[in-house]
Formats: sequence, C-alpha cells, structure tokens
Amino acid sequence: MKTPKISIVTPSFNQAQYLETTIRSVLNQEYPNLEYIIIDGGSTDGSQKIIEKYESHLAYWSSVPDGGQYDAINKGFSKSTGEIMAWLNSDDLYFPWTFSTVASVMQQFPEVRWLSSLLPYVWDAHNFFLRYYKRSGFSFEAFLNSCYAPLDIGSRRASFIQQESTFWRRDLWNISGGMTRSEMHLAADFELWSRFFEHETLYGVYAPLAGFRMHGQQKSKNIDLYNDEVRTVLENCRGRNHWKPDLLKRNLWYLLRFDIIFDVLSTKAPYLVECFGYSGKKVVRRLEEDSTVVWKLEEYTFFPWVYR
Repeated sequence: MKTPKISIVTPSFNQAQYLETTIRSVLNQEYPNLEYIIIDGGSTDGSQKIIEKYESHLAYWSSVPDGGQYDAINKGFSKSTGEIMAWLNSDDLYFPWTFSTVASVMQQFPEVRWLSSLLPYVWDAHNFFLRYYKRSGFSFEAFLNSCYAPLDIGSRRASFIQQESTFWRRDLWNISGGMTRSEMHLAADFELWSRFFEHETLYGVYAPLAGFRMHGQQKSKNIDLYNDEVRTVLENCRGRNHWKPDLLKRNLWYLLRFDIIFDVLSTKAPYLVECFGYSGKKVVRRLEEDSTVVWKLEEYTFFPWVYR
C-alpha cells in the first residue's frame, strides 16, 4: 500500500541551539512520503543558516516576522497537502519510529482520525532523556471534567495530552475549523483538542512518539497564563456542548490516585470503580498465537491519575 503523506510544520524563532536536532529528528526517519515545512519568524540567531542547510529536504520554508507561534503554524499548514498532520516545535524531538507507527495505525484503521501517545517523554536541554509519564486514557468526558489541565490539581497531576505526540487526519482538521487560534499565547493546542473532541474520539497508542524538551527559556513555564486560557477554553466548550462538570466523579479520583485506596475499592466495590471510570479507546500491538504481531483497537474503562 502507498504510504500516506505526512505533513509536519515546525514553527521557529531564535532557537538555533535546538533547531538542528529537531530537524534531524524529522528527516532521519527517512519516511518516504514526508512533507516538511518550517516557518521561521525572522530569527537573528543563525536559525536561517541551519534551515538553509536542509532546504533540499523541505517542501517549503520562510523566514519573515509573523504573529507568533500559532500564526506560524497556520501559515505552515496552509502550504501543506498531507493526509496526516502534526506540528513539532523547534526545540522538541520525534523518535525514529514515529512516522512509521502513525502511518501504520492510520492505514489499518480509517476510523482513527486522531491519536496521541500514552507514553509521553521529556528531554532536557542537552538531548538527554529526563523522564516519561504514563497516560491512562483519553475521552471527551474526561476533557470536559478538566482531567487534562492543571488548574486546581497542579501541573504534576494533570494528564496533559502531549501536543508533539498528537497526529490527526486532514479531514478532521478541516471540519474543526482548519486553524489554531493565533490570538492565544500558550493553550492553542488545548483549544484545538476541544474542537477535535467535538467530532471524534482521541485514540491512545502504547508507543512513545515524541518528547517535550525542558529548558529555562520556554514560555510554557508561565502556568498561570496557561491556566487562564485553559479555563476560557473549557467554559466555551462546555457551553457549546451543554455540559456541567461532574464534580463527584472528578473529586473521587483525588482519593483513588492513592494505590491503597484504589486497590481496596477495586477488590471490595468494583462496581463503584466501573461507575466512576471513563470510556476510552486505544491502539495496542499484540503478539498472536501464530507469532504474528498486529495492531488492535480496544475499548476499555480508565481512571485519570491511576496508571494500571
């Protein structure tokens, strides 16, 4: 089967110390049907020379002042034509198997219109592995109950949907508005997920796809501004969908995140656990009895902040 075209956009501005590593993480996969676009905001730190070094491998690039990260992403996607889409910021990294994994899943399952890793990774400023997290699952109901945002639970407890590990089909992008909200500063990815969720289930996949880089200059450290934008997104999304947060279901998991309480309830009152869980869908790689390995779709009940 012909491999689907994957369009990747990298917004860039004055991050030359990380940019080449990011570009190489895209190109070194040698995916046969890649459309890679870089939109630089007029960097003055040598980023343009790095981009020029790889321009023969790029479908398009530019370096002019723009309206910021999300404006650059919109400009890049307006130049793209791929069936599968994603963006990778200029300081983040893909794994060598990322595109082949995503393409394999989406070729086999047309119903998977967007997916994200259940095993998001984090790098440090020197390209060393820092840590990884486990995600228990994704659902629109959990999204509306603010399970994927720090807000009052703290950034260490939130089950963020990792932007760099998330891929989607172009038809979902188009039906959801075909743009990120460029007026936002930090949470335009979260806002985009809110629109995607209104049309389609997010599938989790048990495979690391990308890593977020932690360093001192990243603007995402402004958690207060991020939370302000997230609250606005959730209020708007809940309003559009006539949704009131299930506070009992949400607050119960403050207790169930403790292993001993979860274990007791799972044993003594499994019906209660099932009642307060969320319904999700995931893609898993299974070894069959005949020694073949295949992707399979599974529906299951998961519990935010409980990783079993």
